[in-house]
Order: sequence, then C-alpha cells, then structure tokens
Amino acid sequence: MGSAVERTDEHVREYLIYRGFTSTLKHLDSDIKSDKEKGFRVDKIIDQLQLFIQNYDLTGLKDYWGYLDRRLFCRLEDIYRPTVNKLRTSLYRFYVIHTIQSKNLEKTQEFFQRQALELQGQSEWRDWFILPFISAPEQNPAFSPYFSRQWADTFLVSLHNFLSVLFQCMHIPVLLSFDAEVQKTTRLQEENERLRQRLFTLQGDYCAKTAEEDVVHHKLPAYVQHMDRLGDTELDLVSSQRGANPASNSPSRNFFSTLLPQGKRAPGKALPGPGSSPTQASLGRKDTLTNQPVKAKDAGPVKEVKPASSDPQQTAYPRQRRSQDHEKERKELFSKPQLQAFEKKTDNLDPEPQPEPPGEATDTPQGQARAGGSGGEGAGGLGVEQPFIKLSQEEYGEHHSSIMHCRVDCSGRRVASLDVDGVIKVWSFNPIMQTKATIMSKSPLLSLEWATKPDRLLLLGSGVGTVRLYDTDAKKNLYEMSIDETHPRILSLACSPSGTSVVCSAAAHSARSGSVTETMPRLPVPVSGQLLLWDTKTVKQQLQFSLEPGPVAINCTAFNHNGNLLVTGAADGVIRLFDMQRYESVMSWRAHNGEVYSVEFSYDENTVFSVGEDGKFVQWNIHRCGVKQSEQPLPQDATGPFVLSGYSGYKQVQVPRGRLFAFDSEGQHVLTCSNNGGLIYKLNSSGESALERVLPLGGHKAPVVTVDWCSAMDCGTCLTASMDGKIKVSTLLAQKA
Repeated sequence: MGSAVERTDEHVREYLIYRGFTSTLKHLDSDIKSDKEKGFRVDKIIDQLQLFIQNYDLTGLKDYWGYLDRRLFCRLEDIYRPTVNKLRTSLYRFYVIHTIQSKNLEKTQEFFQRQALELQGQSEWRDWFILPFISAPEQNPAFSPYFSRQWADTFLVSLHNFLSVLFQCMHIPVLLSFDAEVQKTTRLQEENERLRQRLFTLQGDYCAKTAEEDVVHHKLPAYVQHMDRLGDTELDLVSSQRGANPASNSPSRNFFSTLLPQGKRAPGKALPGPGSSPTQASLGRKDTLTNQPVKAKDAGPVKEVKPASSDPQQTAYPRQRRSQDHEKERKELFSKPQLQAFEKKTDNLDPEPQPEPPGEATDTPQGQARAGGSGGEGAGGLGVEQPFIKLSQEEYGEHHSSIMHCRVDCSGRRVASLDVDGVIKVWSFNPIMQTKATIMSKSPLLSLEWATKPDRLLLLGSGVGTVRLYDTDAKKNLYEMSIDETHPRILSLACSPSGTSVVCSAAAHSARSGSVTETMPRLPVPVSGQLLLWDTKTVKQQLQFSLEPGPVAINCTAFNHNGNLLVTGAADGVIRLFDMQRYESVMSWRAHNGEVYSVEFSYDENTVFSVGEDGKFVQWNIHRCGVKQSEQPLPQDATGPFVLSGYSGYKQVQVPRGRLFAFDSEGQHVLTCSNNGGLIYKLNSSGESALERVLPLGGHKAPVVTVDWCSAMDCGTCLTASMDGKIKVSTLLAQKA
C-alpha cells in the first residue's frame, strides 16, 4: 500500500502542476513532509518510534502513539483492543529498558513519575515500579527476558506485522484502487502469456505427431512411385496373374497399350469382344506386350505422356485410386515365384529422386526439431531431436542505422535499443510489437542499461561525460549525472540487483586507428579510464575503484545475482573481480590478447565467461586466479570488428559495443553473433570442443552485432540486432528431455 500511496502522490503532484495550482502544491508538499502516517510505510513508522525512544522523547512517543490510536486503532473491532494494549505496554517497556541499558536513570525515574497515575492500576506494571532501585535488573529473573535481543526483535516484528495487516485491511479510496487494477492487469497478462506458450507447446506437439503420421502413411515405396515404368517382364507377369479376371482385363490392357504409338501396335490384335473367352483375351494381351520391347526405342519418348484410354471410366480414375491399384498389383506380383526375374529387370532402372514429404520441411518448427547434426533422416527413421524449437521470428525495423545496444529488462516486457545515430527506441514484443517511446539525443550515446528497481528506468551513458536516468513510462529525464571531463566516454553501465547503486566505466578518447586489415596481432593501446560507483538515491559518487597496475578503460561490467561480486573486462585484456562489500579488487588476470569485449558470470557463478579481441570464448575459474576451464575459438563474425560491405568497395566497420553472447535460463546454452543471424551453442563440460552448435536462428541480411536472451517467460526469447538496423525477435520452445 505504501508504494501505491507514493505513486498516487506523484500523480496528484503532476496534476496540480499541470493545472497550475501552485499554492495547493505547496500545501500538499508541506503536509506530506509532516505526515505522521509516513505514507502508510510501516518501516518508516517503526523508525519514527525508535527515534523517539533513542532521543528519550517520552512526550513525543506518547503523542505519536496517541495519534496512531485515534487515526487507525480506534477503527478496529473491540476484539483487537487487547492486542493494541499489549503493543502499547511493550512499547513503554522497550523505552524503559533502553533508558536502563544506556544508564540514564534520570529518564527511568521520570518515566515512572509521569506515568504513575496511568500505570499503577494496571497489573502488568505492578512489579515494574521497583526497577529503578534494582542494582542489576538484567540479572533479575523477572526482568532478564526483557533485556535480551530476542525480546526486542520479537516486539518490533510483531508491531511491524500488526501495522502491515492493518493497512492491508483498511478501506482503499477510489484514487488508490488503480494500483490494484495495475497488479490485476499484470497478473492477467502473465496468465495470458502462460496460456499462450502452453498453446504453442500443444500445437508443436500436435504438428510433430501429425508429421510423424504423414511420414508413415503417405511416403510411398520406391516401386509404387515407378509403377508407371513397368517393363516387359512386369507386364507379362501381371497379365498372367490377372488373366482369369475378364472384368479387369480391359482397363489394364487399354492403360498399358496406350504407351505404344497407334501405328506401331501389333497388327491383327484387336480388342476381344464380349464373347471372347478369358484365355483368348489373355493370349491377345500377352502377344501385344511381347511385341513391346521390339518397339521400345521408337516408343521411348512416349513413356512420359499420360495415357489416353478409350475407356471412359479409365479416364475418370483419380491418381490416388490408380496408385492403390498399382500397389495391389505389386503385392500380387511379389507373392509369386517370378519375383526373381522382376528384380533382375528392375535393377537396370534409374530411380528418380524421391521428393521430400511436406511434413519434413526444415523451415517449420517440427522440421527444425528433427534436423540433427548428421543431416536429416535415415531409412524410415527420424533425426536427432534438438533442444529448442523456433516457434516464430518477428522483425523490429524502426531503426535506420546500425544497432549498438539491444537489451531487454528483467521483467521481459520492454526492450531498449540504441543505434549509432543516437536514437533510442523503447518497445515491447508481447503480445504485439509496439514502440513505447523514442529518445533523440543531441550528444553521442555509447552505453545503455536497464535499472533493476524500478525496471521502468533506463540508464544512458554519453560520449560527453554524462549519465542520464530516463523514465520510460513518464517519457522524461529524471536527472543527469556529470562524470569527469577528462574521461568523457561512458563505455559501460551496470546496475546492482538491489537497484541502490550503479557502476559506471568512463574512459578518455581512444587513440586506436580502427583499421581491421591487420594480419598480425597487435598490443592493446593503453587508454586511460575510471571505474566509479554512484548512489542512485543521493545521485552522488560513492567511490572510485582502484585499477591496477594503472587506470585503464573498462569495456564491460557484470554483477552476480546478489551484487556481492562485480566482474569487469578492460582494454588491456585483463579481467578484474571486485568484492562489492569491501569495494576492492580480489583478483585479476590477463585473459585475452587484445581487448576484452564481453564478460558474464556462469549460471552457478563459479566461473566467468569472456570474449575478447583475439576471437576466443574462454571459461575462467574464479576460485583459482587465471585458470581456464575451457577455451573455444569463435569466427570473426561472432567477435568483431563487424564489417558491412556495400557497392563500389564501400565498407562500414563497427567495433563491438553491446553484448556479444547471452545465456539461457539454465545456463546450458549460449547465443552468439554471426553474419546472418544468431547462433545457439550448447556448453559442453567435457570433450574436445567447449561449444556444440545447436540451432542457427538466421533471418538477417547484415552482420549481427549484439544479442540478448530473455528467459522471463516459459518460452525463451532471443534478440539479435544487426548493422542494417533490423532486430529479430525469435521465440523458442525448449524441448524437455
């Protein structure tokens, strides 16, 4: 409730400013400052009571409790009155114990003198009037429990819980009900998302099952596909087996006889009339078929022509019915001893390539799930199942220049993207892709990061030595921090998980040439830099970290889950690990030959992964300084510098700025950059290769320069941003083993 009241006060203040009610605004601010209910913040009420006790202000303590009684407690039912009286008694005892522990006996005696008339008739205070006259009350069995830390903590927690429940049960005015509606809407959206992902899962399972059934029932054998190319021996055998059935002789004879030209058919072999015997019909058809090989060369080109039967019923036969008839004939043929002659004949036939069934297309989710590393299906079996299915891929195309950063917030609802022109887009992709805010910066921007609490705030680092805090809901700058004029380039920003502090990396102007045509490895160019810690509440710099052996530009920073550790990657190729409780470096080691571009903690936070200018993806053990657990070289299109070629030899070169890799929710797979889209690898704990290629996301026409992986929902969402300003949003479904 406290947070809702605070937000409502902000809205009311904004409304008064909009209406021009300045005098009312001044009165509102004055009343808020003197608010005894502290905006219904229980922690602040407890702090105020403790402040009165620590200052020995008995009058203020009584007045404040009396105000709470008149304002809040009197509205309770009578059954809660004993609880209120017990809390008041414990509060007074807490005051008395504090005066004795601080050895201020004058305040102890003053308390009993001023409260004598009120307390002497109460049985729970009867034995307490001798307390000032006991030499060591903390050793007295009757009073020793009240001097323990456990009793004090129990009392404060009980008072805190009582006030919290009281505020939750209070009647909420209409103006405050919007917060409950927002929470309800958020819950409904999350529930809709879960149902949507569940629907995707069920659709994927259904399509996979349907595809398997199609493979079993609709993939015809080779001999059925080539049934229209039966040779002399096959036709002879079929004719001899079906000679006893006069009803079926005429259609079969007409069908195969049309494969020969009209002028080259055997003379004198007319169709048998209705009175002909089955034997005569069979012999007549056999003679015709026997003469067919003699005319095979002349009739060869006619084999691909569709037969035009004189039988009306034959021309009306659908293709499927005809294939079924051929299959029956084939079964009859295989059931007789003449099968060996047929096999010898068909060995010389050239089989046509079998078309891939529609259900096996690899651009569908089911096809991707079956497309294993060995490349497709075996004889009648399915391929290796992949850990992810790509359900969909959407494109965000509001940028008109190369992307530098693309980050999704911790809730998975917003995405912030920054291009080289200094344009920032705040947008959402769920349930629909929609731009929420557009920020145009006059000064160049180099870094971007979401704040953790609240997650609507965005940190923007510029190239002129300033860091701005932008509210994406209100669409305005809250404040701007000025760093150092000698180090104007804000290369990296990282907000602690608690949201109370921000780590800022500032560097001087770079002296590197930016050439990417060097073939020999070069030494890192020393660039001066600072690593600063800022307090988000006071908007002041807390301290500057010590960088050994000297000040150097920090390219990337990352916190662990609780903010106790900070890992950084620098331009000198060194990774530094900082203890955020003592604010000092606990270890550092040279990690790469060249700059460190990107660094992240592993899922279990026992190791650190890094990507550097030398094109290596390395896993480091943080318990053993400088010890590699694995190392994997990556192609240049995954580590940069990124090159986009154009017409007439034009080349656009971009140095890595954003994230070059991102992990899934379980830390088992990693997403990297490539020339035409993101690449997902599986992390191998053992084996020759540390990375195993799993799934290419594709979809890009320009090199991907930064990636991010959102695992806030059941379905993971991969973001890949490229040099042509396009951002692909790929929704993945994890295949549970």
